[in-house]
Amino acid sequence: MRKKENSNRPPDPATLCKSEDPAAIREILTKVGDKWSIFILLTLEMFPECRARFSAIEKCIPGISQKMLTVTLRNLQRDGLISREVFAEIPPRVEYQLTTLGESLLNPLQTLLTWVNLNCDQIRKSQHHFDQT
Repeated sequence: MRKKENSNRPPDPATLCKSEDPAAIREILTKVGDKWSIFILLTLEMFPECRARFSAIEKCIPGISQKMLTVTLRNLQRDGLISREVFAEIPPRVEYQLTTLGESLLNPLQTLLTWVNLNCDQIRKSQHHFDQT
């Protein structure tokens, strides 16, 4: 738990993020922390060599639209977390694979999921209690 400063002014964002560039930290956390990115990264982990086709990823993630899957895959590729390979076949085959950087994010994501699973009931109870008042 963080120690509170004895001042009336707000804390410096750089101190909060432990970074000289808190805006970059916020941007990256927003990207990798959204629900679809997390589900896509964890889905790719389940496949051999952390590699899968678009349709296989889509089948594993209930509720994701083709457009959202496409946009999220492109963002993850842009950020260097996954790679995309197009095979010159008829019809064209495209596969996505976790990069080394993407694989390095799996343990923190699993830790977060473990926390969510351990605390889900308590959070739901708190939500219910809040909604009743």
